[in-house]
Amino acid sequence: MWAGLDSVDWAGLEHNYGSAEDVPGLLRRCTGPNPDDANSAAFDLLNHLFHQGGWICSAAPAALPFLLRLAAAPNVPTRRTVLELLVRLAAEAGQVVEKFLDPGWQPAWERALPEVLALLTDPEPEIRRAAADLIGACGSPGEFTLPALLRCWRSEADPATRLDLILALGGAARREPAGVDAAGTFDLLRELLDASDAQIRLAAVHTLTPCDPTLPARRLDLLLEAVREPGVELWRRTSSVEAGVQGVLRWTAALNPGPCPAFALGLLVDHSDEEQRVGALVQAGGLLAQWRSPTAAILPRLVARLDDPATEVRFRAVELLACLGPAAAAHVDEVAAMIGDSAARATGKREKVVEAALWALARMNDPRCVQGLIEVMAGSPSGFASNSGHYPAESWHHAVLPSVPEVLGYLSDHAEPLLPTIREQLDGATDVSVLDRLCAVLADWGPAAKAAVPQLLGLLEDDRTWTAAAKALVGIGSAGSSAQDLLLARWGTGGPDAEIAAWTYWKVSGEPGPALEALRRAPDEGSIPRPVLLKLADLGSLAAEHADRLRVMTADTDPWTRIEAAHALWAVTGDTDSTVPALISAVRGLAEGTYRPVMLPAVHYLVRIGRAARPAAQLLGSVSAGDHRLRSDGGWRGFTQDETIRTAVEALLTVCEGQSSPGS
Repeated sequence: MWAGLDSVDWAGLEHNYGSAEDVPGLLRRCTGPNPDDANSAAFDLLNHLFHQGGWICSAAPAALPFLLRLAAAPNVPTRRTVLELLVRLAAEAGQVVEKFLDPGWQPAWERALPEVLALLTDPEPEIRRAAADLIGACGSPGEFTLPALLRCWRSEADPATRLDLILALGGAARREPAGVDAAGTFDLLRELLDASDAQIRLAAVHTLTPCDPTLPARRLDLLLEAVREPGVELWRRTSSVEAGVQGVLRWTAALNPGPCPAFALGLLVDHSDEEQRVGALVQAGGLLAQWRSPTAAILPRLVARLDDPATEVRFRAVELLACLGPAAAAHVDEVAAMIGDSAARATGKREKVVEAALWALARMNDPRCVQGLIEVMAGSPSGFASNSGHYPAESWHHAVLPSVPEVLGYLSDHAEPLLPTIREQLDGATDVSVLDRLCAVLADWGPAAKAAVPQLLGLLEDDRTWTAAAKALVGIGSAGSSAQDLLLARWGTGGPDAEIAAWTYWKVSGEPGPALEALRRAPDEGSIPRPVLLKLADLGSLAAEHADRLRVMTADTDPWTRIEAAHALWAVTGDTDSTVPALISAVRGLAEGTYRPVMLPAVHYLVRIGRAARPAAQLLGSVSAGDHRLRSDGGWRGFTQDETIRTAVEALLTVCEGQSSPGS
């Protein structure tokens, strides 16, 4: 097995962790007598030679023949893991650009291909399945792989292996030159669309779709029948998919990547199996997270799941209603009826259905969430997030709850009944991070939070907490005027945070002197920090001495710096010739369906500028009609990002008096 192993200059090769001199030892350990150690070595090889992909390292082609010997040896316990490594390497080799592909890989693979094909006849079905997966993933032309795959198809009796073979046949037939067997292979696969076994039919749709993209829509009934029948569990045993109900649902949903809700609606038809019902909501969430148009069709199906016997189903249904928020407000009474549902998910956070209902009611601005949130703030065990969480904007939906302060941020209209509890929290809080989050809520609420001023005055007297209180008072504004003396005292003591006191004093008193003095003390060279840019914009013409620096910064390469400098320059001077183009440069991607967080304040600033921002309105005139959600985050935040940016764009179009239609 190890002939030639020691003749390789392993120290001169590299893998993901540096020198490949440890590879021979790992290969030998894969055949060792200790199964745990052998498995550990196999996983180390997978990590060293593949890790997260992105390249084919120089050690990979050198290791390839020895990996195949391990895979072919019947008494090697790690052969399945070794084949998993080979599948990943073969697939990655076909995807990476040439500079990340070691030049030795392709010739090494061509030499090894006969040994790969021989694995299709291994006595173990698990190995035959992995071999089919490997051949399906590799880049070898069909003329070299189809004959062996077809021979195996004609003799293979194992149901799961037949599924892997169907997928491999389709992949091989698409790789040119495909040879004389390609046409017959496609005929065979099309015949399998009418096979008696639903999973065979499902596999045929998957493998034919790359050449026939409309096939899934035409055979929707076939897909739904296959993924909703008990036989779908067979895919757990495959090598290429290796997933149960939810994995197959997600895999199959990807065949229809657009906004059409037909597949999700078919999944949402009632089913006796809980995993099927959960999986249907997972797919509905992924669809809604990406597209706006399916909302009307999906919404009634979500409401119908609110009385499901399964906790996870009820939680996901009401959580999606929370994400839709105002778009689901017609069903607010059904959501309010969930307040008594204290069942908890089987997750680490143990989120409760009632908590998702409170979140949904907050999104719908309904006061029936207030009492429950008061109880949560008072110390009831909670599944709400402990901190602000961010998730990637992907094709599936992350069903998570926000933090309580994030929920409260939507409830400024209901500040009065919530403030007594928040004031108690401010009085008793010892955790500075908790104080920061509560004070951020008060800042968001603005003057509606004025009842908390006495507590904020107390926090201003404490060296550990005064900056959090000051930031809340900035939002509250003149309603916090009783804090003037304390803030002046803080300003007078100097220190690294003195400018916060000066700025807050300006916001509660209207007297700009200390704030202007604090700005003059800042360095007068280089870029102005973003927090200072925000202050300059608020001061407006009072900060005119900074105009020249601001004008230079409107061309900054950092979009955040650029938009804040442009806004400040406009606020200070009224200049629109420099500022509007700078702001437009940050939002141009919106017209193409791309969203970045910097775009929201940029649009808000354009709204403030008004009719002089008509070029931006012309650029963004078609944004409101776009179906794809404008988001940079996943989970609930992606829905709220889409809402807020669309609302801002509508405000821009309105303020520009309809001068925004494309081409006007």
